[in-house]
Amino acid sequence: MDGSALSGPEKGAGANAGKTTAAPDGAGALPPVPTREELIAKVRAYHPRVRSELLGRAYDFAKKHHGEQMRDSGEVYYSHPIRVANLLADVRLDEVTIVAGLLHDVVEDTDIDIGDIEVRFGADVAELVDGVTKLDKLEFTSKEAAQAENFQKFILAMTSDIRVLLVKLADRLHNMETLHHRKKPESRQRTARETMDIYAPLARRVGLYDVAARMDDLAFQELNPEARRAILFRLEELDRENRGDLDRIRDDLTKLLDATGIRYRLKGRRKQPYSLWRKLERKSISFRDVADLFAFRVILDNVPDCYSVLGAIHTHWSCIPDRFRDFISVPKPNGYASLHTTVRASGNRRVELQIRTEAMDRTAEYGVAAHWGYKNRAYGFDVDSARAAGLDPEANLKAFAELLRDGAEPGEFLEHAKLEMYREHVFTFTPKGKLIILPAGAMPLDFAYAVHSAVGDTTTGARINGEEKSMRRPLKNGDVVDIIRGRAPAPVIGWEAMTYTGRAKSKQRKLERDREAAEFRRLGEGLINQALRRAGAEPVDVMLIDVANKIGISSIDDLREDVGRGKLQTSAVVNAAFPGYAAERTDDADKTPIDSRHAPLFVEGKDLMPGVTLHLGQCCRPLPGDRIIGVQVPNKGLVVHISSCPRLAEYDDRPELWRDLKWTELAKTGAVATARIRINASNQKGVLAKLCSAVAESNGNIVGISTGTRQPDFIELLMDIEVEDLKRLTQILAALRSLAVVDRAVRDQESQDEQ
Repeated sequence: MDGSALSGPEKGAGANAGKTTAAPDGAGALPPVPTREELIAKVRAYHPRVRSELLGRAYDFAKKHHGEQMRDSGEVYYSHPIRVANLLADVRLDEVTIVAGLLHDVVEDTDIDIGDIEVRFGADVAELVDGVTKLDKLEFTSKEAAQAENFQKFILAMTSDIRVLLVKLADRLHNMETLHHRKKPESRQRTARETMDIYAPLARRVGLYDVAARMDDLAFQELNPEARRAILFRLEELDRENRGDLDRIRDDLTKLLDATGIRYRLKGRRKQPYSLWRKLERKSISFRDVADLFAFRVILDNVPDCYSVLGAIHTHWSCIPDRFRDFISVPKPNGYASLHTTVRASGNRRVELQIRTEAMDRTAEYGVAAHWGYKNRAYGFDVDSARAAGLDPEANLKAFAELLRDGAEPGEFLEHAKLEMYREHVFTFTPKGKLIILPAGAMPLDFAYAVHSAVGDTTTGARINGEEKSMRRPLKNGDVVDIIRGRAPAPVIGWEAMTYTGRAKSKQRKLERDREAAEFRRLGEGLINQALRRAGAEPVDVMLIDVANKIGISSIDDLREDVGRGKLQTSAVVNAAFPGYAAERTDDADKTPIDSRHAPLFVEGKDLMPGVTLHLGQCCRPLPGDRIIGVQVPNKGLVVHISSCPRLAEYDDRPELWRDLKWTELAKTGAVATARIRINASNQKGVLAKLCSAVAESNGNIVGISTGTRQPDFIELLMDIEVEDLKRLTQILAALRSLAVVDRAVRDQESQDEQ
């Protein structure tokens, strides 16, 4: 996992307790490029029957054909594929994967083609090299639609063979380690953002936490160096302040474990800068309140020992109930298994403990790569071992593949696939006891689609733990969910506020598109029939398929839909049925249907009345990105609130006043709104300058500051800031929370200036 040692060596290991990912500005040169013999020896150490001659030929082939090519770092280019192969050997992959790592760039960067690879190194190697080569041609940094289409291709390529992803991740990790050598800042930032948005989450998805953490930290170093430096400074400061407490806790824990008579290893780790930054972004807490800032890991021989040690620890120290997680009985979808508990240790200090077996620790470090080994005398991926550990590579990418099968639009796919990769999980059950794992924040409609597409398509309500509940209620660990179904597939009214997963959103959007298309077809059919009768013909006597083909449309349904949507005029239909007729007409000009729904510039909703007056609620100040709800206020119009706004409780018994709303595309790209932040900070000289500087560096524009409570040691400030959307606001809040002078920084939803 990520982080550095707290203190001392591992018990019985003779090594440092953790790893530190070196930042580009402090790491210096990379280690020497492994020689041919060193790489072969590394692989032979865990795979004695490796075909050394094959590895040697691939090493020499890469070195020869990359020739005098150079990298931005000044190294010869062939050093890159050799380092990639070395990274793959670090996680003990099979010889075919390592050979593919050595050769992954030769097809793209030299005159060698994939046929040459197959003849020289075999079909398996050629297939992996071809897969990685195709991925290398995808540009994620192009315009959004093209980027999303390429991401779809990327996911499809990975699902064919998980080793394609592993080679690509090793390739990207080494490129990130040398990113600082690129001369153009925009190129470095583009690659760093792509790594943070796509590659690091994919690494976590298949359990490669160590690789993901290293990628995240290298990207964070490039994208926000000031924030990273500030967090590292605060971590080192806290480390110095707490060194005595942590050493005492380690000693107490060692004595406690020794008393059990159970064999163990003890490791310590400190939270990584980027991981800590994300926690500050997501939660309204100060730096000191991060519960797992420092943690210890106890590694044991077997599962019974894990629970025995847990019992001993909870007997000795008080545990914090809502901080206990049992990922051994219910592993995460990527195979991660461990017991997590937070206790009040010596000096009333909160400390997180992770308790696991050696096998679990290896899976936690290397995920899917931990399950390469010997089976039936052959070295390779052990599917049975992985599935026994709760890890199925194909299942881990299933969410993305399902979005593809659902026919999601490219932009929609990219948005939801990225979200899917970042989410933590909630564990729920069907009435028959089947476990359904969902992302935290999921609601009953998400649950329904996780059970089966047909269940989701016909959902009308839900019973949670035996009681009928709102479809907007986020599910909790242990909930038993019974879906209430209708007879026919139909979108749920207001589904935008009732769905969280990409799959549910995609499916509901498809149902809505299907229903909308059916309505336009019915409308188009009526308009065509009316136009044909005006021309003196009975609709049943006209072969509409012939008319459609003349116009260049493939089906009658498409013809009707185009007319219903106003894309095609009925005069064109009549003219195709009766050539020359339209030119003779002198009256009854074509009529275009008018959509009665009217949406304002930034907010829209299916059931808004034309001309309705909209107001943004000053109590919660909605921003693009917030889930929003409208309330019809008599003599005023529709007031738009954040779905979590406390003022909505006043209308709980008036559901007829509620309107489901969403932001328009214009709001997402061309709007600016004012958010209010409430800050509790140390009352010291220069504090305001530090706060304003943090906001400015996060691209926020301060439009107003007022002072609330003021005491000798602290001050409360209200700050109005112009932002584009919710994402920008969370970035600003995280930047403020990382400051040593800030105790609390939250979005303010307490103003009552206006209903």
